[in-house]
Amino acid sequence: MTKSRNIIAPRRTWTDQELATLRKLYPHQRTADIAALLGIDLQLVYRRASMLGLRKSEAFAASDKSGRIFKGGKLGQTTQFAPGQKPWNTGTHYVAGGRSAETRFKKGEMSGAAQHNYVPIGTLRISKDGYLERKMTDDQSLYPARRWTFVHRIVWAQAHGPIPAGYMVVFRKGHFTNNVELLTADRLECISRADNARRNSLWRNDPEMMKLHQLKGAITRQVNRLKETQHA
Repeated sequence: MTKSRNIIAPRRTWTDQELATLRKLYPHQRTADIAALLGIDLQLVYRRASMLGLRKSEAFAASDKSGRIFKGGKLGQTTQFAPGQKPWNTGTHYVAGGRSAETRFKKGEMSGAAQHNYVPIGTLRISKDGYLERKMTDDQSLYPARRWTFVHRIVWAQAHGPIPAGYMVVFRKGHFTNNVELLTADRLECISRADNARRNSLWRNDPEMMKLHQLKGAITRQVNRLKETQHA
């Protein structure tokens, strides 16, 4: 299909004579020569040969026509690198000619959307979840989102040191803020991820939902007992 125009390319119909020629020549001749002889696209010849289960003969594979290089043999030996031989461009560095130097990007240079969206290190922003973030680096090896750090983590680390592995900094209940002037260490606490999961558990925060969940479990157990009784 020609994707740009949504046109389906017509299939090629092989004649009996073309198929006979292909079967006769494919094992012993270069595929490109067969395609030229028949006036058929090279890839179509390869495809039809595969469909017919045709393979190159051992004699052809061992001949100069195959284009293969055999280690220790004569085929292609004139173009092989000899032991210890170095390419002519060893140790050189390619330098493009013409005016290419004028149009190259300089180190740290930006253009287009990158230049338009750039903000300096230290910039503050509000994340999609409402938390205050600060840009900490311009390191291009980092994914853009990783160049920013939550300000409440920075504040905690400045007051208490590095955050231990497996722990996270959260706001105390009722003390959330994304105002940089109000965001102080006394609003924060460092808790384990397990404790945070328990705090945010749906059943813990919604007693009615917890009762429904327990009722569902009781009904499921009763149904299973009835099924076991019927099959006994």
